[in-house]
Amino acid sequence: MDYFAGEYDVGVIGAGHAGIEAGLASARLGCKTAVFTINMDAVGNCPCNPSIGGTAKGHLVREIDALGGEMGKTADQCFLQMRMLNRGKGPAVHSLRAQIDRRKYSDVMKHKLELQDNLHLRQAEIVDIYPQDDFWILKSRMNGLYRVKAVVIATGTYLGGRIFVGEVSYESGPDGMFPATFLGKSLKKLGLPLRRFKTGTPARVLKSSIDYSELEVQKGDEPPVPFSYDTEDLGENKVDCFISWTNDNTKKIILDNIHRSPLYSGKIEGVGPRYCPSLEDKIVRFKDKPRHQLFIEPCGLNTEEMYLQGMSSSLPEEVQLKFYHTIKGLENAVIMRPAYAIEYDCVDPIAMNATLEFKDFPGLYGAGQFNGSSGYEEAAAQGLVAGINAALKVLGKEPMILDRAGSYIGTLIDDLVTKGANEPYRMMTSRSEYRLILRQDNADERLTSIGRKIGLISDKRWGKFLNKQELKKQEINRLKKTVIPPTDELNKILVSRETSEVTTGVRLIDLMKRPQLGYESLKTVDKERPNIDPNIFEQVEVEIKYEGYISKQLHQVEQMRKLESKKLPSDADYSEIKGLRLEAREKLNKIKPVSVGQASRISGVSPADVSVLLIWLAQKNGRE
Repeated sequence: MDYFAGEYDVGVIGAGHAGIEAGLASARLGCKTAVFTINMDAVGNCPCNPSIGGTAKGHLVREIDALGGEMGKTADQCFLQMRMLNRGKGPAVHSLRAQIDRRKYSDVMKHKLELQDNLHLRQAEIVDIYPQDDFWILKSRMNGLYRVKAVVIATGTYLGGRIFVGEVSYESGPDGMFPATFLGKSLKKLGLPLRRFKTGTPARVLKSSIDYSELEVQKGDEPPVPFSYDTEDLGENKVDCFISWTNDNTKKIILDNIHRSPLYSGKIEGVGPRYCPSLEDKIVRFKDKPRHQLFIEPCGLNTEEMYLQGMSSSLPEEVQLKFYHTIKGLENAVIMRPAYAIEYDCVDPIAMNATLEFKDFPGLYGAGQFNGSSGYEEAAAQGLVAGINAALKVLGKEPMILDRAGSYIGTLIDDLVTKGANEPYRMMTSRSEYRLILRQDNADERLTSIGRKIGLISDKRWGKFLNKQELKKQEINRLKKTVIPPTDELNKILVSRETSEVTTGVRLIDLMKRPQLGYESLKTVDKERPNIDPNIFEQVEVEIKYEGYISKQLHQVEQMRKLESKKLPSDADYSEIKGLRLEAREKLNKIKPVSVGQASRISGVSPADVSVLLIWLAQKNGRE
């Protein structure tokens, strides 16, 4: 009889951004949970950017927070600088980004895991995993056995990790940590479809070795805006960031040494991220571009390390030093940590359902970079969903499935499990068909009720949300009822904003509909404006100005959800359905979509194939 070092409802392998959210969600839903990590000093590590959020990623962080996750709260606690990106563009693409103190972020997250009821944080490398009866058995490198009812694999870039710097390569996890060398063999033996991806990170340089005199300063927003709907007092920005550019000399050094890059010498087998390429990749792929931008960013208040965003490389260290020294401000830069590429094992996400549970392995879930995605935010979003669904399965409850029309998290997961990932998947606003209704400002409106239903939103948070919704409703009613008289003051504002004057009283809501006007420009004539959360004003203004477009997207959502409601049988043999093209039959049999809606998004399934499926389903349901 086996002796178990621990028995749990849910076991989470990995304590990066995915593993943290999975473990906390599972424990908070009442499941006895273990989070296993190779090194407890690397919990919540940020081996690449010392930042949270960014274009589309900020949307994910807000959604994680709205569901009851932890990333947004911790980013607020550890922020150094906050900026809302894309303010010059439409509201659909406004995205919050926080420069964070990476060591503080790691410490705060570790402590939250340690303090969480129902959760044990354990330093143990899991080397083997196999099913036994109705459980999963996890074996550590120390020969400890753990019996769990459900498992979330969140191995990040550790699984089969290998570092590349020029001609040098060796087995390693990120930041010089041990890799997970043995678990990959166990997962292959189990039958999971693994493949190799790669990513990279820039060098860190000594703060005092940088010349800031000619660098462009990038300041944070004042006042800074928080990620979490729970954060009330964020405080002030603490640091500046800086911008510089590469030049022809940088380009020449890289091209002269390109044969020494493992990416071009053939040593790296893994597929890299298209939307976050190395500097040598940029130079080769965009030969006509005279320069490339880089951001010089602090890693924390208690470190002298500065991060060179946009300068990822796998060239030899002496070559890195040469091309860094060609860049304005970095002429005398001292490298503290060289840039490197890392190759790792991940799984084909098509093997999973939208719950992130593997189709052929009940109780086994995947999350984060293990699923073929890139980025801390994408990882945390998947970890939250996997942890929630693992817990719900153990508790015998219905799973949580987020659709594309309700969240970027739903879009992310649907893309992964329906289309797969031939390269590290990065979230972008362009990936959503419904981005005008999936804004970062209304994430709470879209998802807090789901988090509440699951059990991750407290009574206090729920009351605060309901109060905000009531204030928003009152504000819209106020705009409809308030009539502004045609005063000289009002017409002066209208003329200055290049919009037509008024000769009679005009409702405030009609003024707000004009693209040239907004809350800020009308504040002097809007005498009865209430003192409420600025986020409410932002949401109200967007919904008023984009009412027609939002209505059109809501109609599209309604049509999409009709297709989603048409469920396909899990045992369907699509090779027997007449009228389907050969490619469609193969793809449908491989992915086994749960609905006609999901089938319509599979690459290789045409609108004609969807029509065939609808007819077949109607005939089948008619016979039953």
